[in-house]
Amino acid sequence: MNSTEAIIMAALSTLSPPHLSHLSHSISALFRRHLRRLVALLSYPTLFTLTLRHLQSLSLHHKSLLVARHLLSNLTLLTHAIRNPTAATPPPSAAYMKLRDLDAVLLLLLLCELHQHDRDFLDAPPSWWRAILGGYVSDAVLRLSRFGGCSDGEALVQFVESVRRCWNLVGVMGCGSGEGKEGREEAASAAAVVALPSVVVRGGEECVICREEMKEGRDVCELPCNHLFHWICILRWLKKRNTCPCCRHRLPTDDLRREIERLLEELAVIGSRGGGGLNQESL
Repeated sequence: MNSTEAIIMAALSTLSPPHLSHLSHSISALFRRHLRRLVALLSYPTLFTLTLRHLQSLSLHHKSLLVARHLLSNLTLLTHAIRNPTAATPPPSAAYMKLRDLDAVLLLLLLCELHQHDRDFLDAPPSWWRAILGGYVSDAVLRLSRFGGCSDGEALVQFVESVRRCWNLVGVMGCGSGEGKEGREEAASAAAVVALPSVVVRGGEECVICREEMKEGRDVCELPCNHLFHWICILRWLKKRNTCPCCRHRLPTDDLRREIERLLEELAVIGSRGGGGLNQESL
């Protein structure tokens, strides 16, 4: 088990059995939805051709961004579910992809998966690809049906494995790894800043950015880590960096790679607080 899988499994271990069962059921529903999209792609020649042409028109960089968005979508769903196991609130908008992008990334991941099993597959004419991929998916579905279909626990294990593969692909394809980015601060996303709450301060507290007192009865900004700041101070701060001035808590950014890393860090923190004990055999 590599570090990504270990982080997710440790975070899952913090859930109670009922909450883990609920999450597994949700992931299983997502797994079936993605399978239905793949079956639709492979069943309709026009849809397959359009999706393949769209995929072939993308540069390697844009393909890596597509995989990164898919990974971010899955990690957002997972983090939201683990962070709010009893909440009925819908996941953030980052958990959803446009259908055209979802079709393209599912086809790309399927092509990568089949290429791992059959290195000569891509040497076949593209006009044969739909039939070859259809046979591969049909075999996989038949194997599952022999064992009563894909259980919720199996779907969760496959989900974790999919996250690992996507993260490896993002690393190999170089998404967001431009020169000079390492160690550079990134601004908080506009959506995250707009969502910050305004609270009335009781007085006597100091804004650590300007070192001035936050006067009683004045509206101030509260970050997710519960630290308070003058609105004008924190807005200027978050235009340049996405971390809390006090504790370095990270807010979402518009940089896909950094956002994936932020969610993995959050899952690692959640897992470090739990007792562990969850493994793939217990799912």
